[in-house]
Amino acid sequence: MDETKDTMEKKRPLNDLLRSTMDKVHEMVDTNTIVGEPIATADGVTLIPISRVSLGIGCGGGDYGKVQPKDFGGGSAAGVKIEPVAFLVIKEGTTRVLPVAMPAVTTLDRVVELVPDLIDKVEKYFDRKDETPAD
Repeated sequence: MDETKDTMEKKRPLNDLLRSTMDKVHEMVDTNTIVGEPIATADGVTLIPISRVSLGIGCGGGDYGKVQPKDFGGGSAAGVKIEPVAFLVIKEGTTRVLPVAMPAVTTLDRVVELVPDLIDKVEKYFDRKDETPAD
């Protein structure tokens, strides 16, 4: 079964085009592109850059001729857009989102921006509840 699969893949240069395109995209974009490396400042603040990555890939080709080996014509392309959107600012155990892009337009964008503040408030609520002496 593996030999048949290998033979089929060798006969399809389109697979090679797509594979090489994806390899190049993988070289450009990884998880550090979306959530950057933390940056520690002298005053104890940690900044974590957050980016939005958009990706488009196209690939096509065809075999020409009736006799083996057939001629192949094809091409592939990829486009990557990396857009900085915010910094997570961590100071003294408190996390805030500092947007660097346009204000949130959709409800989902607003919810995503509020999540770190909501988590901080819930943590503080439970911390206070644990510190309250029992009657």
